[in-house]
Amino acid sequence: MKLPTTMRTYCPYCKKYTKHKVIQVKKKGKGSRHPLSKGGKPRTKRRGLWRGHGNLGRYSKPPKPKMTGKKQSKVVDLRLQCKVCNKQHVKVLPRAKRVEIKS
Repeated sequence: MKLPTTMRTYCPYCKKYTKHKVIQVKKKGKGSRHPLSKGGKPRTKRRGLWRGHGNLGRYSKPPKPKMTGKKQSKVVDLRLQCKVCNKQHVKVLPRAKRVEIKS
């Protein structure tokens, strides 16, 4: 998928259509899971409920077989920076094998 470096789209801060600079960002891995939440992995490891402690519910079950291989396409996050107010908002694109920003 080829994208221009600037695009005219809606800015939720200005509440109108303005020119935006297109920036591609890397996706973060599993950042939504908070480490101190009740079901967080780090917390369960610290409590000693992770592996090898007998039948303690969901943490001692054998792992499910995983699908192998790499995904063909990825969901891309674009950051659009407004040229009027300089604020950024995220636009999620559909799946694409490759995203190229033309300069």
